[in-house]
Amino acid sequence: MQKINKSFFTVGIFLFLLSPFCFLQAQEINTKPPKNWHHLDEKTDGLRGISTYKAYELLKDRKSVEVLVAVIDSGIDWEHEDLKEVMWINANEIEGTKRDDDGNGYVDDIRGWNFLGNPDGTNVHKETMEVTREFRRLNALYGNKEFMELNANERDEYFYFERVRDMFYKEQQEYREQFDQVKQIMSSYEAAENIIKAAFDFKEINLDALPLLDIPEDNPGLLQARNYLILLNNNGLTKDQLKDIYEQLESYVEFGYNTAFDPRGIVESNYYNFENTTYGNSDVRGPDARHGTHVAGIIGAMRDNSLGMDGVADNVKIMAIRAVPDGDEYDKDVANAIRYAVDNGAKIINMSFGKSLSPQKFLVDDAVKYAQKKGVLLVHAAGNSAVNIDTTENYPTAQLKHTKKTVKNWLEVGASSHGDADKFVAGFSNFGQNRVHVFAPGDDIYATTPDNSYEYLSGTSMAAPVVSGLAAILMSYYPKMKVKHVIQTIMDSAVRYPDMTVKAPGSDPDDPYVSFDQLSISGGIVNAHEAILYADKKHGKRRAK
Repeated sequence: MQKINKSFFTVGIFLFLLSPFCFLQAQEINTKPPKNWHHLDEKTDGLRGISTYKAYELLKDRKSVEVLVAVIDSGIDWEHEDLKEVMWINANEIEGTKRDDDGNGYVDDIRGWNFLGNPDGTNVHKETMEVTREFRRLNALYGNKEFMELNANERDEYFYFERVRDMFYKEQQEYREQFDQVKQIMSSYEAAENIIKAAFDFKEINLDALPLLDIPEDNPGLLQARNYLILLNNNGLTKDQLKDIYEQLESYVEFGYNTAFDPRGIVESNYYNFENTTYGNSDVRGPDARHGTHVAGIIGAMRDNSLGMDGVADNVKIMAIRAVPDGDEYDKDVANAIRYAVDNGAKIINMSFGKSLSPQKFLVDDAVKYAQKKGVLLVHAAGNSAVNIDTTENYPTAQLKHTKKTVKNWLEVGASSHGDADKFVAGFSNFGQNRVHVFAPGDDIYATTPDNSYEYLSGTSMAAPVVSGLAAILMSYYPKMKVKHVIQTIMDSAVRYPDMTVKAPGSDPDDPYVSFDQLSISGGIVNAHEAILYADKKHGKRRAK
């Protein structure tokens, strides 16, 4: 699972927010961009979207073929009003028979498969982080041993154990501290809110109207309460967002970094039986489908149906594969999810998840190579830790274990934003001139969430499906294009900003700016209109007839 955006936890914000009511002058409210900003065109609309609408002007009256996109994620609300018409249906399986009608090993896999459940319908929701699982495993082997007691093979693993142990304790402590800090912020928020409500007899507070409140000069406490709420809002910390952050951090503390917590037994008795590939159940929604539903909507929510929002691609089906819990995904589940997608006809696999360790990377590598052999494109989110993944690992990767080789069916995607140089790149996004291929809009993306709702969410998890949607357009309108040509088209047509200096995610406060083209291989932001022009020029003969 991609960790919560670190941009919420900058030292500067906390220095302000942890005091009961920091006294700051009211600032301009940080409003959300238009709900469709990622579809807009920079030149005509003034927002750095991918020019989707302009692309479809080029494509009108052209024929297309349907493209199947697999979404490996937390689950998808397949009954959502904006998704139900685009969900993949396994035509060879008969719903409700409790038999494997098509003989693929999966019982009642009508819309995909859930690798995080039991055949009795029980599902895993909360999970540990991979570093917690590795620490628990290795601590049982080496926690009470001295280095000199070990043989040569054990000493190699002991060094790994020391690294894992240090990582575990460091991250566990960081998230505990952040959880305590957010609790304090929420307490201060509630206190400030109560002061405002009492003074003006409000039942609810309109954040947009806060700067307009008439505050008496002899009431500094009321002024401080008002300015505190404005400051929170300016930093993207509304009450609902604070609640989301609180719940995520609470999950890390209670489950993610808790060595006593282990729900894997719900799924199977022996994780290390790698020959077992058909565990799980057919519940592709699962207990929390918010993330996966949002990702699915970005890719292919019904266009032009007067509902909620438009997906990027206009002729897709979405295959739901649940393999990402609230915690880190298991390598075995990721590998089996990729193979399931490939074997059941997916042409693109969206993977909006990641973690810092991959103990069974060989399983994932084999599945990725299998997808490459079958001509399936993998699109992966670069991660939300504001680090350079050329030097900091974020799994899965296109790089094969113990080799310098990389697979050729992979796109690694960073998140761009909608502001000036300080918000050109999303502040949380990972980057890397050697490992991130392109950037795409991923900040404040409005899309589908469960129960016919829609939300703004941010993350490279949102940028990856923008690229998956663009790849689906190319495969749909140019069905004879090979994966390597789709990747080439997306990268070569990306809009570049050779003279643009931007604030780098996680940068040194004293030297925060870098050239944008240093943050990825292509140096650009994907653009659907430019991709169609490029494809027409280079691959027009591959158009659908």
